[in-house]
Amino acid sequence: MTKKLLFLFDTDAVPNVFDTVVGYDGGADHIAGYGGVNPDNVGALVDGTIYTRGGSEKKSTAIFVGGGSMAAGEELFTAVKKRFFGPFRVSVMLDSNGSNTTAAAGVALVAKAAGSLQGKKAVVLAGTGPVGMRSAALLAGEGAEVTIAGRALDKTQAAADQINKRFKVNVKAAATPDEASRVALVKGTNLVFTAGAIGVELLPESAWVQESSIEFVADYNAQPPTGIGGIDVMDKGKERNGKQAFGALGIGGLKLKLHRACVGQLFESTDKVLDAEEIYSLAKSMA
Repeated sequence: MTKKLLFLFDTDAVPNVFDTVVGYDGGADHIAGYGGVNPDNVGALVDGTIYTRGGSEKKSTAIFVGGGSMAAGEELFTAVKKRFFGPFRVSVMLDSNGSNTTAAAGVALVAKAAGSLQGKKAVVLAGTGPVGMRSAALLAGEGAEVTIAGRALDKTQAAADQINKRFKVNVKAAATPDEASRVALVKGTNLVFTAGAIGVELLPESAWVQESSIEFVADYNAQPPTGIGGIDVMDKGKERNGKQAFGALGIGGLKLKLHRACVGQLFESTDKVLDAEEIYSLAKSMA
């Protein structure tokens, strides 16, 4: 039986261990990780995947693009796809810093609980990282009015511009350099997502408990303290103070199942391309 080979092309210097573990759990028989991969050096790596197997055996080779930078990952993903031609291609997936699978799981769970996000006002605090940017894009794709927030307006606006160009949406940017500005921003909103760094509480419990407009709060930080005060990492639609809360591990259960399922799909054909839209579609069916 032909072995299922998954090649991790990571934009960071060292291939991601998490992606390696989940790759095996998703069905790969062997994983080879390469760090420091970029559009200039990826060509020979892609060639090694597309010229070595033929016929039905080719679908047992696949590529996973990862790394900590969303922008670098997207550039690498594009370079990989450009190397394909005719039958010389293999399935490929983009998930820089877990951005696509994590954001897809979080937004899918909230969308299912809400029924519809059309016209809802959403804020993504600390939204300039890969998970925050993808969450903003997916929320906007569901019809929500989305604002991403970050400490510096220039960086946040650049992130919003990148989202809007890639997904053809209209995400807005806001500067929130301190707690007071974050508390002020969530007033009048319906959905609050936080995608900040480990160990930082972005929104105190009082800020969302006392805001009548807020219906859902969702946080991606699994290590204490949570990004949103007063919720638990295990929350998965937990009713708290009249709102529904989603914690990192409550979201993470679906994220892991989704990640594994995506890896499994890579070995079903030679032409599967999994980016945000495709992964989110699968997440909605699994939520």
